Amino acid sequence: MGRGRGWRRLKALAELKFRMICRALSKARRFADCATARRSFDGAATARHKAQAMLRLALYQPDIPQNTGTMLRMAACLGLAVEIIEPAGFDVSDRHLRRSGLDYLDHVVITRHRSFAAFEAWRAGAGCRLVLATTAGALPYTAFAFRPDDCLMVGRESAGAPEAVHAAAEARIVVPIRPGLRSLNVAVAAAMIAGEALRQVAGLEI
Repeated sequence: MGRGRGWRRLKALAELKFRMICRALSKARRFADCATARRSFDGAATARHKAQAMLRLALYQPDIPQNTGTMLRMAACLGLAVEIIEPAGFDVSDRHLRRSGLDYLDHVVITRHRSFAAFEAWRAGAGCRLVLATTAGALPYTAFAFRPDDCLMVGRESAGAPEAVHAAAEARIVVPIRPGLRSLNVAVAAAMIAGEALRQVAGLEI
């Protein structure tokens, strides 16, 4: 009787260890890092990210995880790649991003850049134009001519984007709002701009 219980216990432990190894191997394959700390949640999307020009949404040092989760969900639904420029105001590990972005992260390609300088080095190789959304922009986003390889950047919630980012941007656009009000929520502004960009370059009906 005791030998039977011992055998069942050893078998259960072996099965548990096997499941843990399989989970670790699956996670390692799924969340493999690249030189710029890419986290790819969709293999097909990774191929598209590398092989063709596509609109990208860049988040400059985001502050609020809920806003980031909303923008990641929007990017997944609209087919945008996402660039996250660190440091962020919260933990942008896979676990925390998945908590805020739910299962939509399975359908978006996310690339993390350790600094704005690292992002600029990547952008020079990718050849995409940096379009900065800012309340200091002079051109309404609806009057701007977007291109399929544009990188649409929004600043951090607490402070926007610094002068170095403004200087690096090839274009600065604004979402017009009523006088006397400060700004839209960053996720709302990103969705409005992304929708207009996709309407122009991809024929999205909105």
